Amino acid sequence: MKKLEKKILITGTIEAVSGIMIGGSNNSMSIGLPDKMVIRNPMDNKPYIPGSTIKGKMRSLLELSYGYVKAVNMGKVKNGPADDPNFITTVLFGNSIGDTQQQPSRIICRDAKLLNGDEIVNTDLPFTEAKTEVVIDRITSAAMPRTMERVPAGAIFNLELVLNVFTEDKFNSKELLDLIYKGMSLIQDDYLGGGGSRGNGRVSLRSIKLLNDNTANKPGRNKSLKFQLI
Repeated sequence: MKKLEKKILITGTIEAVSGIMIGGSNNSMSIGLPDKMVIRNPMDNKPYIPGSTIKGKMRSLLELSYGYVKAVNMGKVKNGPADDPNFITTVLFGNSIGDTQQQPSRIICRDAKLLNGDEIVNTDLPFTEAKTEVVIDRITSAAMPRTMERVPAGAIFNLELVLNVFTEDKFNSKELLDLIYKGMSLIQDDYLGGGGSRGNGRVSLRSIKLLNDNTANKPGRNKSLKFQLI
């Protein structure tokens, strides 16, 4: 039986190089507001990056890089095309097959909170900007403008990931950490949120550190290690 051996904490920051567009729900449609709003913390009205966004983006990019994703019709298969329990991404992110091959996720992605909200001033909306885009009809050439809310370039969010390390795992902690490092590097070369092909969501991950030696069975002193991204 596998036992939780230790937890490894990975911390750092996410800096928006271009505006980030992570949509929330428009609870109140008011005249003059953008067509799509960003997700915000209802307690302080500050935008944040959900952990599910970071985790989902990292997994999808890693599965693409390994060639695990196969061509299937959406909704036609019970399990995803990359749920093979032998895949290293399945070990890291878990699966939902529902039988004896089911595996829990080894990685926890925390919500990324805005750190420098006091520096974001003179914007269209609190902590955000309104970006107007224009859709051009291919037949009539008619312009159809739309306005999207996004967090402006220069916004900084905290990054916190937790890797659960189990005994007798198929892949050791170094292999899983290397996979996380590769996933973060891929995110830097891609984007977070929506509209990435239109210039949104470019980010830079900075000040990445590893805090390890935090065993699950006994207390230990954390060691801070540099985990530098290129």
